[in-house]
Amino acid sequence: MVRRRRDGGPAEMTAGGFAFFQTIRRLQAFIWPSDRPDLKRRIAIAIVLLVLTKVITVLVPYGFKFATDALTLSATGGVPATDDGWRSYVLAAPIAMVLAYGLGRILMVALAQARDGITAPVVMHAVRRLSLLVFRHMHRLSLRFHLARRTGAVSRVVDRGRLAIETLTRTALLTVVPTILEFALVLGVLAWQFRAAYSGVVAAMVALYLVFTYFATERRIGFRRVLNENDTDASSKAIDSLLNYETVKYFGNEAREADRYDRSMAGYEKAAIRTYTSLAWLNAGQALIFSVGLTICMIMAVADIQAGRNTIGDFVLINAMMIQLYVPLNFMGFVYREIKLAVADLEAMFRLLEQSPEIQDRPDARPLVVTGGTIRFENVRFAYDPERQILKDVSFEAPAGKTVAIVGPSGAGKSTISRLLFRFYDVQSGRITIDGQDIRAVTQTSLRDAIGMVPQDTVLFNDTVRYNIRYGRWDATDEEVERAAELAQIDGFIRLLPKGYETEVGERGLKLSGGEKQRVAIARTILKGPPLLILDEATSALDSATEKDIQDALETVSRGRTTIVIAHRLSTIVAADEILVLEAGEIVERGSHSDLMAKGGLYASLWNRQREADQARETLARVGEAAAIATAHPEGDGRDDDDPEPPGDEDEPRDAAE
Repeated sequence: MVRRRRDGGPAEMTAGGFAFFQTIRRLQAFIWPSDRPDLKRRIAIAIVLLVLTKVITVLVPYGFKFATDALTLSATGGVPATDDGWRSYVLAAPIAMVLAYGLGRILMVALAQARDGITAPVVMHAVRRLSLLVFRHMHRLSLRFHLARRTGAVSRVVDRGRLAIETLTRTALLTVVPTILEFALVLGVLAWQFRAAYSGVVAAMVALYLVFTYFATERRIGFRRVLNENDTDASSKAIDSLLNYETVKYFGNEAREADRYDRSMAGYEKAAIRTYTSLAWLNAGQALIFSVGLTICMIMAVADIQAGRNTIGDFVLINAMMIQLYVPLNFMGFVYREIKLAVADLEAMFRLLEQSPEIQDRPDARPLVVTGGTIRFENVRFAYDPERQILKDVSFEAPAGKTVAIVGPSGAGKSTISRLLFRFYDVQSGRITIDGQDIRAVTQTSLRDAIGMVPQDTVLFNDTVRYNIRYGRWDATDEEVERAAELAQIDGFIRLLPKGYETEVGERGLKLSGGEKQRVAIARTILKGPPLLILDEATSALDSATEKDIQDALETVSRGRTTIVIAHRLSTIVAADEILVLEAGEIVERGSHSDLMAKGGLYASLWNRQREADQARETLARVGEAAAIATAHPEGDGRDDDDPEPPGDEDEPRDAAE
């Protein structure tokens, strides 16, 4: 049964028997892989070892019984004192029985450990396969899912699911099944060796024990679920805060972040206390039930010995069997809780696997064939939310080998165009084609192979500079990687680093500046060498001098390739073959730079505002430089007041060239 949380959060699986067996069926393909006969043989051997272990476990107490009976006969004079041969046998028998008991104990442990070792490859293979399946599925899920997810929460779900596979397979195969087998053997021995009443008492004791364990554990699982939710919340907040370390520092909000984290940990603390307290009650109740059952059996054994139906050895046998049975029974509460939690964790993982990717290849999807590289948007309409339309009947063409720039105010829908072209989303109406092929009719892999992207916000992998550049094309040689870096104007910087191209860039590339990260992204795209290019604010993080160098490199790379430039700084797209001006999801102007300036419309307004802003920045920079000079020379330029004025005084006429 699936229970929804009141806060509308993810469903929690109340892992009853149905959920357990349903989950086991789902795991069957991983535990019993059809393509791995070697693993199947291991499971078969493990089952044989399991049966042998439990048979030996039940027989081991007989060593105590026979030793005790032999010692009792010797102590009570149950054999003729004159029969030295018989007396020697009686004295030697207990030692032999004790040795047999010790050997049985050794075999029990040895077989159990051999069984665990044999099944380990099966368990870990299941963990690996299912973890890989989830990892691949996460990459198949659409951008909308990843924008809505919490990284920390999803990470915890995947980690717990991976551990749950191991827990479930080990507890089900190596604890639950052996305990059931041992219980059946003990009941059979008691019914055969003694009276059926013994089996009845033990069966009733075990049934009461399990019922109590079930209800107590059910209550504890509620506490544990709250514990896990608070743990997930605390982990998510910690990861989110650490990923935004610089933002926290900018605003001095360390105390606030610590308070948010502490509130989650306070919930965790409260739930943990209730969890451990309930564990104490569970252990006490289990001990009470077992002790009562053991006492009743011992009293029955005493009565039978007094009636002459059993020996002292039988008394010891019953006690040893019951104590031996208590060991796995004592773990049943723990095992039940772990199985139930594992099932709940696996259900959470399976719910991830059940998330259908929003964007999927059609069954008849074909690879994209780029002949020229003409991109066409035909009456495209799109909205992330039905109540807010982003693109409204957008139509334009980027001819093969030409550069089309898209500009407009923030929120106009510029970046949405690049996302639709990459098919992170599908259009609601209209269509997008490349060389006449609807991108919904081609495979996503071939589509994205044909497009190079330099995003506005570049995030790098926590690896080397070389790794991040080579990410554009894995089969590239070191020389090609370094050539791409040269074109991106970053080769010189890289060679000045302590380890050069083998320098680690840090998580998300935080060891590099914004401009350096963007140049790595440009080098990566240059290395990929795709027929289509998208430059989304590709030079926004660069200084003016570097921007000119990068712009030259990008123009070289884009030559002969169809290029869509999403630009904020209009000075970077003056040479574009066509400029589209987007406002409120509609193309309101189009044309070359000179044509749009002549119209005096929105584009001209944006251009003039940017020019004014640039001039204001330049003025502020000059004032800052003058102030710095004045601060460095507070007494003037160092001349005495009586010194004559130098040539070029303000009163003299300036050179006409000035």
